[in-house]
Amino acid sequence: MTRYFAIVPAAGSGSRMGAEQPKQYLALCGKPLLWHAIAALAAVPRIAKVFVVLSPEDEWWESFDWSTFGTRLQVLRVGGATRAQSVSNGLSAVAGQVAAEDWMLVHDAARACLSVAQVDALIDTLAEDPVGGLLAVPVADTLKRADGAARVAATVARDGLWQAQTPQMFRHALLSRALAACPGVTDEAGAIEALGLAPRLVAADATNFKVTYPQDLALAAQILHARSTK
Repeated sequence: MTRYFAIVPAAGSGSRMGAEQPKQYLALCGKPLLWHAIAALAAVPRIAKVFVVLSPEDEWWESFDWSTFGTRLQVLRVGGATRAQSVSNGLSAVAGQVAAEDWMLVHDAARACLSVAQVDALIDTLAEDPVGGLLAVPVADTLKRADGAARVAATVARDGLWQAQTPQMFRHALLSRALAACPGVTDEAGAIEALGLAPRLVAADATNFKVTYPQDLALAAQILHARSTK
């Protein structure tokens, strides 16, 4: 029977946050940012295990308590210089535990507000899909293309445009092959697309945003607090 696994690349530095420690370890509601991403995935019963890909030089992980996740969490110290390298290395590291047709849900460590409902919707939609797909939201804002002087060069039609999110869900063998062939991509769907395949878009919502700048932490805290008081 096909199984589901999650993989969280967390080997980056998060330089745009301007913090001394890597972004994934910044405090959010009393826990590191990364903890919330892992918790959302671990709360989905169909996900057999969550793999976290760290840099081999990571000195922060052991400073926090991850025991609540037990054996469902496994650390892989095989992170690379880019997201694609980290995911590719992680897929190789777990090849002995995962079958070729098992689903891998790749999730950003900085998307701390992922909900179980969003993951369930992704799995339900893609379980029998021949390609796989990703969570995304239709673009609602007017888009402008800038010139070299930060002036508007053109207004871009937003019809049919979606903002990619994570998790992005593809079968282990296909994703491994795609990333090996296209190591320069910025997300897994891009590698699948480069093979001539069309990932499916699964509608999510704006709460599943990526914490990128310092002010984003406050918004993430508000979302998590609101959920916890329902």
